[in-house]
Formats: sequence, C-alpha cells, structure tokens
Amino acid sequence: MAEAAGRVRITLVRSIIGHPRDQRVVVRALGLRRIRQTVTRQDTPVLRGMLAAVRHLVHVETGGR
Repeated sequence: MAEAAGRVRITLVRSIIGHPRDQRVVVRALGLRRIRQTVTRQDTPVLRGMLAAVRHLVHVETGGR
C-alpha cells in the first residue's frame, strides 16, 4: 500500500501520571488515552515534533504495515 508509507503507528507504553502537564496534553492530542492503546497518524513534521516531546512515553513504528 502506497498510502501506508506516510503513516506512523504510535503506542502509549508508559503512564502519563507524574509527568508535566505539557507532556500529558501532547499524549492526549495524539489520541492516546490508555497504556498499550495504538493509533495511526499521518507522518508530518508537526507529528514528529510531538513525538519528540514524549519519546520516553511512546513506541513509534514507521512505514511498512
């Protein structure tokens, strides 16, 4: 699928409890509410910036399926 190449799968792997408010807001803006929840988003520079802010809380899979 050519469409899947520009997509990113994001999984919340750590709790947001005890983390700064700005990081909690970013996780919610990504559409993640529960640990081990996975969402698929379009790969954009804005998304990459959000992922960089919470890279210690999420697992990111690029390209492929």
